[in-house]
Amino acid sequence: MTEPTVATSARRLPRGVLPIVGILAMVGLLVYVFNSRFGQDPRLVDSPLIGQPVSDMTFDYLEQDGTFSFADQRGTVLVVNFFASWCFPCRSEHDDLTGTAAAYSDRGVHFVGIVYQDEPEQASGFLDEFGRGTNYSYVVDPESRAIVELGVFGVPETYIIDANGIIQGKIAGEVNATVLSRALDQVLAGQTPDL
Repeated sequence: MTEPTVATSARRLPRGVLPIVGILAMVGLLVYVFNSRFGQDPRLVDSPLIGQPVSDMTFDYLEQDGTFSFADQRGTVLVVNFFASWCFPCRSEHDDLTGTAAAYSDRGVHFVGIVYQDEPEQASGFLDEFGRGTNYSYVVDPESRAIVELGVFGVPETYIIDANGIIQGKIAGEVNATVLSRALDQVLAGQTPDL
């Protein structure tokens, strides 16, 4: 006696289709995850301090008498760069920082170099070798207050503070003139730099 066969309407997918669908799904997921970061510089770092006011810190100048205060700079956009003589990326970015400082000198932007865990004599030697920027103040922070207040992880790090004293951006690692100029243009236009 033969068993009756039952016809079904379900069809099987051809071999190899399921792995291809899985691969396409993974690629789509990766594109979705990374899409929000494409076109943005990875050195621009999101920070919980973005949008917060900078503390009214005061520093001694590196090579002259007197003090520099963030509070006295209200009305000016500040680019605050932490550097050290022993920092190789600091050497690489120095020309871009001083060049951008000169380019923005008549646009209400001032640059501040804060010596990071270095001796003042060594920092001055660094400036002797690589040059001092115009529209640039160099200060010391012997108690590391700025490092703690701004959450500096290492050098170089650069912060952009708007004319109202609000932290608008953080760039971790070596900065270049293109990234810095784009961020400054956005801050000067009243925008937060793209992170």
